[in-house]
Amino acid sequence: MISLSGDKRVDVLVSIMIEPLIIESSRVTFAHEPMEIVERKGLGHPDTICDAVMESVAVELAQAYLKRCGRVLHFNADKGMLVAGQVACRFGGGSVLAPMRLVMGDRATYEWKRTRIPVQAIAERTVYTWFKRHLPRIKPLKDLECQVELKPASEELRSVAERPREIVANDTSATVGYAPLTPTERLVFQVEQFLNSRSFKKEFPDTGEDVKVLAVRHGRDLNLTVAMPFLAPSIRSESEYFKRKVLVERALTNFAVRKSGTGFSLHVFLNVLDRPGAGEAGAYLTLLGTSAEAGDSGEVGRGNRVCGIISLRRPASAEAAAGKNPMAHVGKIYNVLAQVLAEDIHKKVRGLLDVTVWITSQIGHPISSPQSIVVEVIPASGTTLAAVRPQIQREVRQAFAHMKSFCKALTRGAYPVC
Repeated sequence: MISLSGDKRVDVLVSIMIEPLIIESSRVTFAHEPMEIVERKGLGHPDTICDAVMESVAVELAQAYLKRCGRVLHFNADKGMLVAGQVACRFGGGSVLAPMRLVMGDRATYEWKRTRIPVQAIAERTVYTWFKRHLPRIKPLKDLECQVELKPASEELRSVAERPREIVANDTSATVGYAPLTPTERLVFQVEQFLNSRSFKKEFPDTGEDVKVLAVRHGRDLNLTVAMPFLAPSIRSESEYFKRKVLVERALTNFAVRKSGTGFSLHVFLNVLDRPGAGEAGAYLTLLGTSAEAGDSGEVGRGNRVCGIISLRRPASAEAAAGKNPMAHVGKIYNVLAQVLAEDIHKKVRGLLDVTVWITSQIGHPISSPQSIVVEVIPASGTTLAAVRPQIQREVRQAFAHMKSFCKALTRGAYPVC
């Protein structure tokens, strides 16, 4: 039984938590599978924008509830859609014809014990602050409008956050996390981070943030396809576009080769839809750095998983974490916890090549007492399941013993969700 500094209630909750089912996988590690398909949507991708913005809204709402009411009241801000705008884009510049529109939906508590919470103002302010910090070319009201559709919740769901004892799960959910990332998965993550890094943007200020990376590995043969827009105001002609593209592709290839090492036969492709001689129709140009300005809308839950990538052969959670309530919605809490727990087990328990953690909930049950926990591991040669089982059990118990502090960290945005 694990306790937290004399908190007897934690002792009771942990003692009734079910024991994790720990099983040995019959498969090989994903790094040794014959093929992988891995994707990452970068900072300026419409889906990533939705996830990141709505998660910021969730953090700000949680902090506002704590400050005004002393607790996080019922809300979920996980139904967001970025409706693409319209632009006139040409070599050398262009103009915004119709702004993008961010629709923010689901439920929120506007009043509690005669205390009013300015939900709409908080949401709008958070959105505009996020864009100013991360995509400053997009000007609020001019290039982007907000439509707040966060409505009051039902009494039953509101009561979940207002019970005097421990908060219970407000949904029935299934979540999963895994560790470590394979070399292919790490490479995809690192490439996007590189292309949106300060150093890269300083060297190539004419590139936008809407980066998408897709890796397809067959054995040791790895194809890396990257899409990244160039900024029309900085590219005066078609010839300049393709000259700059050569330089960007060279920097990208050098980075990818360096990070992938000698284990792969690597092939890098950039903006493969381009067609020399077709003018603007044959070049990936944007005015503001994201395809959401005219070409593509975005939605919460269609972007990266909590681990930062979309790995198509890996198990996937049934929930999107971004924007959900950090104190009551297990679709967020267990989603992040499963990933953190998988990483901790892999790091702390020696002799494990791969760890996958599943956590499921039942609505109305305490969040510290899940319906089921399954830990699937691939032991290294010479390691037995019996030898590592006690350590794995200890890590799981520790994680759930600290559930309250973990949720508080979620209210501060301490864990990335996309």
